[in-house]
Amino acid sequence: MSEIQADGGPLPPFPDDLTIAQFILDAHHPLRPVRDRLRPWLIEEATGREVGSDELRTRTFGLANALRIRYNIGEDDVVCLFSPNHIDYLSVIWAVHKLGAVVTTANPSFTQEEIIYQLRLTKSCMVIAHSTNLLVAMEAARTVGIPADRVVVLDSVPDQANVSNVQALVEEGLREVQQFAERRLKQGEARKKLAFLLFSSGTTGKPKAVMITHYAVIANVVQNGQYMQLTAGKVPAQDLMFGPESVMLGTLPLFHAYGLLFVLFSGLAYGAAILVSPGFQLERALMSIQRYRITHLCFVPPMAVLLCKSPLVKNYDLSSARYFFVGAAPVSAELTDQLVHVLPKTCKIGQGYGMTETATMISLMRLDLRVGTPGSAGVLLPGYAARVVKQDGTLARFNEPGELHLKTPSMALGYLNNPQATAETFKDGWLITGDEVIINERKEIFISDRIKELIKVRAFQVAPAELEGLLIDHPDVADACVVGIPDPYSGELPLAFVAPSSDARTRIERSPEELAKVKAGIMEYVAKHKVYYKRLAGVQFVDAIPKNPSGKLLRRILRDKARNMLASGELKSISKAKL
Repeated sequence: MSEIQADGGPLPPFPDDLTIAQFILDAHHPLRPVRDRLRPWLIEEATGREVGSDELRTRTFGLANALRIRYNIGEDDVVCLFSPNHIDYLSVIWAVHKLGAVVTTANPSFTQEEIIYQLRLTKSCMVIAHSTNLLVAMEAARTVGIPADRVVVLDSVPDQANVSNVQALVEEGLREVQQFAERRLKQGEARKKLAFLLFSSGTTGKPKAVMITHYAVIANVVQNGQYMQLTAGKVPAQDLMFGPESVMLGTLPLFHAYGLLFVLFSGLAYGAAILVSPGFQLERALMSIQRYRITHLCFVPPMAVLLCKSPLVKNYDLSSARYFFVGAAPVSAELTDQLVHVLPKTCKIGQGYGMTETATMISLMRLDLRVGTPGSAGVLLPGYAARVVKQDGTLARFNEPGELHLKTPSMALGYLNNPQATAETFKDGWLITGDEVIINERKEIFISDRIKELIKVRAFQVAPAELEGLLIDHPDVADACVVGIPDPYSGELPLAFVAPSSDARTRIERSPEELAKVKAGIMEYVAKHKVYYKRLAGVQFVDAIPKNPSGKLLRRILRDKARNMLASGELKSISKAKL
């Protein structure tokens, strides 16, 4: 099979001389609806405060003016935004972009060591932090040589009178005469002009800074819109993905590509209001769905698992939900089936697939189905070319597994100051994803696993995601991660780390002998459902499965833990006789 071209024809023309803010806030595109000027763009979850386009423009202008006057922020300077989600998060980003500068977003939970690494790699000249991590930000800034007055707080800090905050800067910038000219790009310049330095998950080695241009983000917004346009005229108006009453739950972290580039930018571009939440807490999310009549839910698998397993769900009205997206990590057919029983019958449920290196979305759920094809990560978006490469270097046919390679106008430029990683991932115009997939005739993508995470049992490949999907359907399992452990006979064997359900924990606490029974029950369950070489070598209980903020399993942590347990004798590998 030669390379696969996504359906949807060529993309409609889109500008390569605009910044993201200019495209979303000020420009018109045929794919985008005309938005009511009175409709809010952002809603603050805690207060219900609404921010419309006029206020967004005003706050962005005021902040940009103050950043130029007070800090002389200008062309290609890097500003680090180190905060949980906040109603002013977008104003900060667009103010920095107005000045021709670059934003690097950071996980607000970072330790001092981690944020120092990011500040040094990106050569940030300023940090905009949150009151909850201000002390970490100030110490990290001091360590890398950023002056103390260049640490600004996003919210207000009553006890830190010597620290500037964004609200004060907005007011200052609006009082003063304009001291900057908004950055206007030349024809074609957006293709190379950096907008973001977003960090990869770093599951192998140090995190890498992905260089994302304004053009790449705009391209992905257009790809999403072209895909949605394919259903126009084919389904009733109320079944279109976005409408004038659309409200998206913005609980995914905005420092991550999924929350920032898809939820925030594509959501705003196609007419949705974004409910800005500081972070995911299940009951708070359920209250917001009911209070704000949320129509679009974008989750990662751990959030979806909580939704399915929690008894709190029955106490809230979720009838407004029309679309439920799950992304950032593979989603099992079992979890999808659980969601069907939790969400309203009118809610469409499906998976998306994306990467930071493609300015997020690669595929989206099928819009002609109420529930996406089991195990499918959705349909390849317009504008993508794909090929599936087998281990011998030949191209796979439909329904054959191999590594996914992609071409897209939304591709990043590479990794900052990392030519080796860039050369390994970006080859001859293709992005080497490192994901093993199957693509069917409908151009749906099925993700088997990260290739480097496959477990080899007697030369058979075992995908951890497959076993994890089965495990979370067991009533005694709240969450799970499967890793390979060395075995002298089989090469490797699958070991499951399991976070027990609350019911299982209660039983174990009441009766210690239940521990062995629960573990045995889980192993028997897998043996009943899977071929012999996919049976578990053992089950280890943990309090929680480690994940990064985007929801991806930090499998390396548990793989290292298992190997340390083997080395110390705490964990015995299964012998040949037991198989």
